[in-house]
Amino acid sequence: MKKNIYLLGLAGLLGLASCSKKNDSGTTPIVSNGKVDVRGVITASQHWTADKVYRLRGYVYVDNNATLTIDPGTKIVSNKDSAGVLVIYKGSKIMAQGTADKPIVFTSNETDRKPGDLGGLVIVGLATGNENHTVLEGGVDVAHQKFGGTNDADNSGVLQYVRIEYGGKAVNPGDEINGLSMYTVGSGTTVDHIEVVRGLDDAFEFFGGAFNAKYLIAYNCADDDFDMDDGYHGKIQFAVSIKDPTFTDNKGTTGDISNNFEVDNTKDALGYMSTPVTFPVMSNFTAIGPNNASGVSADYGYGMRWRRGAKFILANSIVMGGQKAGMDIDNDPTATYYVNSESGFRNSLLQSYGANYQTDKLTSVALTAATLKSLVETRDGSKSFANATDVGLTDPFNNQAPNLMPKTGSPALNGAAFTGTALSDAFFTKTTYVGAVDPTGTDWTKAGWAVYAR
Repeated sequence: MKKNIYLLGLAGLLGLASCSKKNDSGTTPIVSNGKVDVRGVITASQHWTADKVYRLRGYVYVDNNATLTIDPGTKIVSNKDSAGVLVIYKGSKIMAQGTADKPIVFTSNETDRKPGDLGGLVIVGLATGNENHTVLEGGVDVAHQKFGGTNDADNSGVLQYVRIEYGGKAVNPGDEINGLSMYTVGSGTTVDHIEVVRGLDDAFEFFGGAFNAKYLIAYNCADDDFDMDDGYHGKIQFAVSIKDPTFTDNKGTTGDISNNFEVDNTKDALGYMSTPVTFPVMSNFTAIGPNNASGVSADYGYGMRWRRGAKFILANSIVMGGQKAGMDIDNDPTATYYVNSESGFRNSLLQSYGANYQTDKLTSVALTAATLKSLVETRDGSKSFANATDVGLTDPFNNQAPNLMPKTGSPALNGAAFTGTALSDAFFTKTTYVGAVDPTGTDWTKAGWAVYAR
């Protein structure tokens, strides 16, 4: 069936559209009182401006090498009846360059806003992945399901100062739209200052790709905050994960749990070893779990869940409040990478309500919780604590108004290191402090583009 295209045209076309009263079955965009309904497939470059509000009606695809430019301060909304999803498909670009005082906001159009009113934002590039997933998740149409390529330097555009609120769209168990999904996005793409708020599924999920990012906030999302798989191999610095203790998504009978980090390579059936291997290199994160607060959901899991053949480096970071455990390593290949020092949790601080260290699903690798603790705290220079107060952050568990600034005497005030090839890369700002927030500077998590108490 022919898809209707709802989009802005040139100024003259817009003038005609503003006089139109056609309903959703017509071919003219409905423009009324500065509000524009958008649906279908965009195949020519478009420019969305801050003087209008754009409502996504179902799945909207930017395709055919088109570029969607979105001005600072522009609002893109969705109603719960369609849970709109914006998909920037491979070869096309999004140029969403907000500013600190004029962020671009994707949000609910309902009076009583709830997670799932919006679907989410999906970017699909032409970088490499390992085919752990063969198609996009979340019910996209057949013409836009495939992803992956060969160009790790591919450019899908710019995302700067963008906030995504009340997203998430569950099509089937394990088949959802996240707040921001990045499928094989290349390193030519600019990604910084992104917040995902009160999402129904993962905040950020990265399926393969090599893009780098700075200044990310996941706030009160129901499933995992930083979910990486399919061979994602980029770099990330300065990021925050904060959990609402009472809010997780409906797990059904899947046995799933909600974590601050969940990082995989490939599923069991592929033997965990497909290439490229998932291998994020990360620094200066602060991740806050529920820490057994009153009313905590039984579906909360770990601060960090590393599994299914993933490698990782997480350095100069703070992970607090994991419910079942702080750091969990599953499956033999993942454990082997840690034992061999290919992976590391380095120069960081760890505290958990549950055990700080846990290993699971190992058959041939002798890595116990005790030996993991020794590697982390001896070889990798990290520290663990029994009590959250010993980490010395100002007010990390105040969910409505979190304050992640280190206090006087906090071990987070110093101790960072950027040794080794991966961390010495010019991408990383070389800090002396541990965690996301500079104790001697302005708290970037409190800037006007970021919001809390939602």
